[in-house]
Amino acid sequence: MKRPTLTGTLALLIWIFSAPAAFAGPQDPVPSIPLKIPPASDSTTWTIVIVLTLLTFLPALLLSMTPFVRILIVFHFLRQALGTNTAPTNQTLLGLALFLTYFIMQPVGADIARVAIVPLEHRQISALEAIDRGSVPLRAFMLKFSREKDLALLTEMAHIPRPHGPADLPLRVVVPAYILSEMKAGFQIGAVLFLPFMVVDMVIAAITTSVGMFQLPPVIISTPLKILLFVVADGWNLIVGSLLKSFY
Repeated sequence: MKRPTLTGTLALLIWIFSAPAAFAGPQDPVPSIPLKIPPASDSTTWTIVIVLTLLTFLPALLLSMTPFVRILIVFHFLRQALGTNTAPTNQTLLGLALFLTYFIMQPVGADIARVAIVPLEHRQISALEAIDRGSVPLRAFMLKFSREKDLALLTEMAHIPRPHGPADLPLRVVVPAYILSEMKAGFQIGAVLFLPFMVVDMVIAAITTSVGMFQLPPVIISTPLKILLFVVADGWNLIVGSLLKSFY
C-alpha cells in the first residue's frame, strides 16, 4: 500500500474545508440581537474620570492618615543601617508595614464602622453624614500623635481663626500636621537605630586601617557582624515591639 504524499494530504484538507455543506446538515440562521448603547454625555464622562482619579489617590491618602508613614520610614532606616540594600525586599517590608498598620488601626476602624458604616447600611443617615461621623474617630487618632507646633503652623498658614480646641480643627489642617509629626518621629527612631551600627562600622574601620588591610573594604567585614548582632539581639522583635508601644 502506498503512503499518502504531502500533496495528497493537502488536497484532501482543502476539499474538506471548502465543502462544509457536505458534512453538516441544514442550519438555521442565527438571529441578530439588536444592541443599542446610549451615547455618554459630557457630565457622565467627567464623572467617571474624577472617580477613577480619586480611586488612584485614595490608597495614598488613607495610608498617610495611618501609622504606615512612621513604620515604613523606620524600616527604611533599619535596612540602610544594616547595609543590606535589598534584604528584606520592598514587598516584604511593605507587607509587614501594612499588617502592622491594620493591627494598630483596627480599633479606630471598628469605631468608624459603628458610628458611620452600620447606620449608613441601615439607611439611617446619608452618605455625607456618614463621612462626617466617620472622620471623628480618625481625627481623634491623628490629633493624639500630632505635635502642637505642626498644628499651629498649619493653622496659621490656613488663615483660619484660632479654635477653642484641637477637635475643632478641620481635616485639611490635621492631616498634614499628622504627616509632619509622623515623619519627624520616624526620623528620630531611625537616627537612634543608626547609632549602634555606626559604632560597629567605626570599630571595624579602625581595626582594618591599623593592621594595614587597605585592599579589603571595611564594609565587607562590618556587614556580617552587624547582621549577627541584630539577630542575636532579636532586633525584629525589639523594633516591632517599640513601634507598637509608641502608638499605645
